[in-house]
Amino acid sequence: MRKIVSLLLAFMLLICTLIFSGCNTDPSKVVRVFNASEYIGEDVIKQFEKETGYKVVYSEFASNEDMYTKIKTTPYDVLIPSDYMVDRLIREDLVQPLDFNNIPNYKYVDETFKSPYYDPDNTYSVPYMWSTVGILYDSAKVTEEVNDMSIMWNDKYKGKIFMLDSVRDTFGMTLKKLGYSVNTTDDTELDEAKSELLVQRPLILGYVTDEVKDKIISGEGYMGLVYSGEAGKAMAEKDTLRYAIPENGTIYCVDAMVIPKKAQNKTGAESFINFMHKPEIAAQNSEETYYGCTNTEGLKLLPDAIKNNKGLYPDVDILEKSEMLKSDDKINQKYLEIWNQIMAAN
Repeated sequence: MRKIVSLLLAFMLLICTLIFSGCNTDPSKVVRVFNASEYIGEDVIKQFEKETGYKVVYSEFASNEDMYTKIKTTPYDVLIPSDYMVDRLIREDLVQPLDFNNIPNYKYVDETFKSPYYDPDNTYSVPYMWSTVGILYDSAKVTEEVNDMSIMWNDKYKGKIFMLDSVRDTFGMTLKKLGYSVNTTDDTELDEAKSELLVQRPLILGYVTDEVKDKIISGEGYMGLVYSGEAGKAMAEKDTLRYAIPENGTIYCVDAMVIPKKAQNKTGAESFINFMHKPEIAAQNSEETYYGCTNTEGLKLLPDAIKNNKGLYPDVDILEKSEMLKSDDKINQKYLEIWNQIMAAN
């Protein structure tokens, strides 16, 4: 009996060891990264781990708002949110200053992306990649010229239109359609945009995130509001797909890497950020995800078919008419209240 009990105890100890062995990992050897879905090159994490010896625990979020909620309860070492959310994180004192002595590859960051409105002194963030918001459509199904947002209100395509499940992007592009700023807090302009979205509501098949790409590739939808990187991936899979940026401008997005105040491994986080700006890694990321490269030397390494694509790298005149999203309590509250009303509408 004593032998049986001993064997059972040994077995239980083995099981417990296997289950909980990962819980005792030295935090200084682990880098916990929280990034948007499908937003990194396929082997980049493995390359980082091999080169540095760190172990990456990699998680993905569907939207900036989801990320903001999750970081309140879960510790991460690196976050990669969009510009307006970086602004919010800085204002709410949720991120910490970077030690650029540990990020020497920052020298490769294009000056265009330095000193943004959300981090004018380049204290808290390092640009990751950039994009625009536009319309992905199937040219075999949509025969009209696509040059502005009004096509997405055309009842000819009822039940074949997707909009982004993102308060700021969908609302911002609707405001842009009306000729208003994507950051307006004017009640009259916001009410007009709300009315536009309520008119459109019966026409759309759904509010989605990155899956809009697959739905348009499959033919479930004919057009959808997307980020340029998703459009690039889709066009590479189906040759009848096109990406259009509205002629009156669009939302211009920069995503950046930051380290939260609750990070457990700041040194490892800065090593990860530095690795992302090795020119060959920056190029690999942009080539595989189709998002814009913020690294001067990495950009030179991209295939001509990508870096000369005007949808992915639009001319300056388009960007001059475009805006970055901004965030403050007044904007957040107003937009969220209206968005909830739209979502609740029949």
